[in-house]
Amino acid sequence: MSNQDIAITVDSVVLCNVENLFKVLLVKRKNDPFKGQWALPGGFMEDGEELEAAAKRELKEETGVEIKSMEQIKAFGRPGRDPRGRMISIAFLSRIFCEEELKPGDDAGDAQWFELDKLPDLAFDHQEIITAARGLL
Repeated sequence: MSNQDIAITVDSVVLCNVENLFKVLLVKRKNDPFKGQWALPGGFMEDGEELEAAAKRELKEETGVEIKSMEQIKAFGRPGRDPRGRMISIAFLSRIFCEEELKPGDDAGDAQWFELDKLPDLAFDHQEIITAARGLL
C-alpha cells in the first residue's frame, strides 16, 4: 500500500432565493492560491472535526453566516484541482430565503452574493461544485 499525502477540505454552496432569483454566496480569496479570485467559502478540516461541522465553521469564519442545516452534495477529488497538492473536498448545500448580512473574515478579503446565472470566474473547481449543487434544486 502506498503512502498518500492527501488533505480533506470542505466547501459550502449557500443559495438564497429572493423573488425567484437564486444567488450564491462567494468570498474573495485573501491568500494564494488564486489570491483575489472569487471562491466558495471553505477550507481545511481540523483534527477530530465532523464534515458538516467543518463546513459550518469555515462558513461562519469567512462570511459571518451561521447555517443550521446543510446537505452533502458530493466529494470532489480530481487530481490537480488544487495547486497545493492532492485535496479532496466534501461540498455542502444550504438553502436560505434571504441575503444574510455578510462579515468577511479569516482568509476572505470580501464576501458577496452573486446571481447564480452571472458568476465571476471562480477559483479551483468551484464552478463544477456549483453546477452539481444546481442539480439538487
